[in-house]
Amino acid sequence: MVRAVEASAVSAWLESYGRAWEARDSSAFVRLFSRNVRYHWTPFEAAREGRHGLCEAFETATARQERIAFRASVLAVHDGRCLAHWQCSFVRPRSDLPVRLDGIFLMEFNAERECTLFREWWHSDEALPSERAQDVRT
Repeated sequence: MVRAVEASAVSAWLESYGRAWEARDSSAFVRLFSRNVRYHWTPFEAAREGRHGLCEAFETATARQERIAFRASVLAVHDGRCLAHWQCSFVRPRSDLPVRLDGIFLMEFNAERECTLFREWWHSDEALPSERAQDVRT
């Protein structure tokens, strides 16, 4: 069930989300979500369901990220749904290539302020290796 939540509580939740991502702390990350969370990483993939599925996806994704910096701001809270703008930057470990992400989160919470539904839409400036090579030559 969707529960009303205040913008200040969502901001605090997003700060915890960011700290967990920056630290690549999967335990802290999954504790932000309900046991039966549905997490939509992109609009084109099936949702990760439950904390276990989310934990595996998070660990796989962050294994290829270093020097992570995350920030987010609440855009709207209405009828128990929360919309936030977020940005993240990190470096790919082997190549040392910087990556920037910019996106939107849509979230719903339960009475315990655990996220029960999480959808994200994002864009990355990470280019294909051939495109990077062209950029360097230009």
